[in-house]
Amino acid sequence: MTNTNFLFNRFLPKLILSFCIMMGVALYYVPVTFAQDTAKVLPQPGSYHMMLGDVGIIAFSDGSIPQDLNKLLTNTQPGEIKKLTELNFQTPIAEASVNAYLIKTNGKLILVDAGTSALYGPTLGHLPRNMIRAGYKPEQIDAVLVTHIHTDHTGGLMDGDKMVFPNADIYVSKKEADYWLSDESYAKAPARLKPYFDQARLKMLPYVKAGKVKTYEYGKELFPGILPVASAGHTPGHSFYQVNSKREKILFWGDIMHSAAVQFADPDVTIVYDVDPAAAAQARKKAYEDAAKGKYWIAADHVSFPGIGHIRKREKGYGWFPINYTTSGIGQ
Repeated sequence: MTNTNFLFNRFLPKLILSFCIMMGVALYYVPVTFAQDTAKVLPQPGSYHMMLGDVGIIAFSDGSIPQDLNKLLTNTQPGEIKKLTELNFQTPIAEASVNAYLIKTNGKLILVDAGTSALYGPTLGHLPRNMIRAGYKPEQIDAVLVTHIHTDHTGGLMDGDKMVFPNADIYVSKKEADYWLSDESYAKAPARLKPYFDQARLKMLPYVKAGKVKTYEYGKELFPGILPVASAGHTPGHSFYQVNSKREKILFWGDIMHSAAVQFADPDVTIVYDVDPAAAAQARKKAYEDAAKGKYWIAADHVSFPGIGHIRKREKGYGWFPINYTTSGIGQ
């Protein structure tokens, strides 16, 4: 990632204009009604606590939004979406959670993904409020681990022109940062994809300019007990984050899957946002197999809040087993 001041000064005014134009359509979701009625936003609890050995984990809800699975999911069989959603007492227009996770370890507060801010209407953008309600201020965050640079994961980094996490370093894989933020990638991007790059830059470049974006290669811990894991496909540098403590393990999945009802049953189903659908499906199947075999915790950004649980292999596909609600924090 090079020449960041040039990028910032050259592109920021254009980004703001293109972003305002783009938000007439939702690029990452297909809401039933984009201009949702604020009065219909239910005041749900927005945090869930668990312990992983000596490490505290808090799931935070950024909210939820309806998405039309018939328009979003690809590589499906005729009638498959309707059948699988009905089996889960849902419809093809299903509510998607947007989750973020706080890791409390060695005196550090480390956030995994940053929510959406106000990009998708009043049912989303609740991460800062839910953090404050749980006793944590955004300015206390030491680091944000970005699974990938889509705005339902990085939109919450900025509130207008204000950094939401001013004291945090932003960690993202070098491959992901180079794809979305480099001058060369932007120049090569086809016109139809330029808005996606514009969104990524609008949220990330202020942190780049401030020297707060830290890129990494795989194979080394970012913090003691926290390891990034390559999972490219959905985006070129998509990453999991693995946390270990006292022989326990949790893997933060980001966007390895988007519909629990459909994609646990059929991991070959992809989504229109996948940069490389075949690679995304392969990464998903590998992740499912490893999680089922290892029996470790999963934290998934788009599984119904809190998005923490285990998976088990079934005769066809996999089953999802959410964390058992507990006030002791162990979830057993």
